[in-house]
Amino acid sequence: MRTFVDKHIHRGLRTKLVVDLRTKGIKDQAILNAFLSIPRHYFLDEAFFQWAYKDAAFPIEVGQTISQPYTVAMQTTLLEVEAGDKILEIGTGSGFQACILSFLGAKVYTIERQKVLFEKTYKLLRQIGFTKIRTLFGDGFKGAQKFAPFDKIIITCGAMEIPTSLFSQLKDGGIMVVPAGSGDNKKMYKITKQGDELIKEEHGVYRFVPMLQGVNS
Repeated sequence: MRTFVDKHIHRGLRTKLVVDLRTKGIKDQAILNAFLSIPRHYFLDEAFFQWAYKDAAFPIEVGQTISQPYTVAMQTTLLEVEAGDKILEIGTGSGFQACILSFLGAKVYTIERQKVLFEKTYKLLRQIGFTKIRTLFGDGFKGAQKFAPFDKIIITCGAMEIPTSLFSQLKDGGIMVVPAGSGDNKKMYKITKQGDELIKEEHGVYRFVPMLQGVNS
């Protein structure tokens, strides 16, 4: 069984990463504190720990990636997380984004369609102390109606089109952050639900693995 050790070198690399994120425009100190506090190398195999603190995406199991730290920080910024928020994440992946949200005081429900990743991340989150995160195996396009409505929804994979079906699971006044568009480069959208109206903002272009329907068991 893997043992999780957070050494001085890891903390130093986290500090450098946070300086880099601040330089790139991430100003929310609570988010920066989350990056300082959560050992990101826990989410990669031990042999690759130094990659955890580079501002770059890195491949993990079944063709997925752990997102670039800046992308995680930017999506979290757009989500406007407040303590007590009930947040649905589509695309658990390594679990790092879910841990950032949980660290900020959110009640996190996260869905993963890849059974291998779901099982690995479920176990990891409990080993490293994030026991309050609710992990779900399922199709992200269907959301989690059983636990709806949510204050916020974050999608951490690239959709061809904005999955409008998920808006029924979002509270009035809630926010969805989703990368969407044709091609590999996706526009980052922040969408605020106000009654029957959806207020859409664009926030740059990012690369993501594709959002796919169904499950892979």
